[in-house]
Order: sequence, then structure tokens, then C-alpha cells
Amino acid sequence: MTDASSRTDGARVDLRGWITERLDPLREADPLGEQGIPRHPTRSDFDLNRDRPPRDPSTYTAAAVLIALVERAEGLGVILTRRADTLRSHTGQVALPGGRLDPGETPWQGALREAHEEIGLDPSLVALAGLSTPYRTVTGYHVIPVVGFVTPPIALTPNPSEVADIFEPPFDFLMNPANHQRRQGQTPAGDSRTFFAMNWGEQLIWGATAGILRALHDRLYGPADD
Repeated sequence: MTDASSRTDGARVDLRGWITERLDPLREADPLGEQGIPRHPTRSDFDLNRDRPPRDPSTYTAAAVLIALVERAEGLGVILTRRADTLRSHTGQVALPGGRLDPGETPWQGALREAHEEIGLDPSLVALAGLSTPYRTVTGYHVIPVVGFVTPPIALTPNPSEVADIFEPPFDFLMNPANHQRRQGQTPAGDSRTFFAMNWGEQLIWGATAGILRALHDRLYGPADD
């Protein structure tokens, strides 16, 4: 993986600018991906499961997540959550802050609203950079990842009805293809499914969250050879 903080000639570059120029501008947002031709094709849970037919595009629900990059002295961190054990779906799974979009809401408005509701992140502390590659889940969501930079100090408080824990793995760890494992598991229907997974301490980052982060890696650094 190329170090985003330096060029091949060793000259220091602005990491925020380097990432931003590789994202889609906010004005190009299309919640369901129905208009225009994106610079990067939509990714999905079906990419690693070619034997499973994708859903009808008209059946997807528009959603957005926030990839919040915290600019710490030791390097970027990424805010992730573990969903509350009391939720009806995706119980206890690791997720990026986010959720379905309200009518008339842009992806970045939705991502900031959800992050504020779930973890108390003040929207005014987020410098929006752009959009990463849209991701379609097997559960029927068309997710637009919104990338933003956050400068500490920040105080986060999990909403106990939605979030059990907040943690912040290093960006470099999440962007290292050596940490992107391919695993297999069973769906509730009993089918076998392949997905990306990353272990960070006691936290297992997998499924759509890992797929969205993998897509961000491929956008920034190019597809990994694995």
C-alpha cells in the first residue's frame, strides 16, 4: 500500500487534500445511483458472491454512512460503532455511523444527522471532503459513504438505544489489504456467503462495513492484488 502522506520523491503532501481529490464531489450525489455515470462503479455484497443474483435496483432503500477521519497527531483514526444488542437487525455488529435517508435529504445531511443521533458527533466539527464508492447490501440498502475530517478534541456519547460501543481503529490499519480477510458464513436463510472481515482487537469489522472500507481503499490506492 502506498503511504498517502508522501510522494515517491519523499515530498510531504497534505493528506486531507490527497484524499479529497480522490473522492466524488458532494454535488454529484445521487442517492439511488440512477442518474449520470459515476467515476467508480457501485460495489456490493454480491461482488464476492457472483452465484447470487443481485436485487432489482428499484427495490433498494437510499442510505448514507459517515466515514469520519479523526486527525490525530499519531495519524488518522476512523470512528466505528458496535450496534446495541437490543436492536432488531444487525444486532451487535460493527458499523459506520449512518442509516436510511429521510425524504428530500442529501447523503451528507443524512450521514451527519445519523452520526449526531447515534454518537453525539457535532456536525459543525466535521469538514466534509466528498463521497466514496456507493455500496449495495444484500439486505436492500444503497449506501453512499460520506467522508469527513474531524479535528480533536471531540466528545462522543453513544445513544444506548442504538450504540453499545464507540472505537477508533487507525486508518492505516483499515486501509492495509493484508488485514482484509475473506471469510465465509451462513445467512439466516442458510446460504453460504463470502465477505470481507478485519479484526481490530476484540472487534470484528465485517460484511457491508468492511466492504465499504475496502472500496475506499481501492478508490484511494487502486485495487489490491489478493
